[in-house]
Amino acid sequence: MSSAFDDIANAFQPVPAPGPGRTPGKVGMAILLVLWTGLGVLPFVVAVPGLKLATGSIGVPGTLTVVSCEDLGQGRYDCKGAFAPDGGGDAIPVAASPDSTAGDVRRARLTPEGDRAVPTGISGVLAALTMPFLGVGVLGFLPYVLLHVSGARRGRRAAVVLGCLLTLVSLAGVVVGMVAAYS
Repeated sequence: MSSAFDDIANAFQPVPAPGPGRTPGKVGMAILLVLWTGLGVLPFVVAVPGLKLATGSIGVPGTLTVVSCEDLGQGRYDCKGAFAPDGGGDAIPVAASPDSTAGDVRRARLTPEGDRAVPTGISGVLAALTMPFLGVGVLGFLPYVLLHVSGARRGRRAAVVLGCLLTLVSLAGVVVGMVAAYS
């Protein structure tokens, strides 16, 4: 039993700093920075279709009525709904957002594929902005890392302040988006 505590205590002991040759090198660092940048930009790219739907630039406007939500376990739900287009016609069976509740009725837009309906209005836009705000958080400290890797001394403090501000904005945006998605 005490060896487990010793292992935990040893995990917090200082370790020697990596010496020359133990860092990724210029090529490895460039690859890591490109991957970091890609990871930060990806949420913006993924969010474009959702933002277009939420803002009304694509899709068919109408009303979504959530018919049922099946509990899949571990906090996951599969919700089905009926979408009634504003132009009239029969209701279309669609997949509803998993954060819905059976009986919800809200304004929505039907995707061009016709398989799901996405909430519109302010709550829909805020929910769609959750991923871009996450991307802002990922990219927040990238300027500091670029300055550090390039060996620049000037501007590091400003880059840390910028990184902290962007991280706070990201956190606030993600929280607001999640609250909007679940309200």
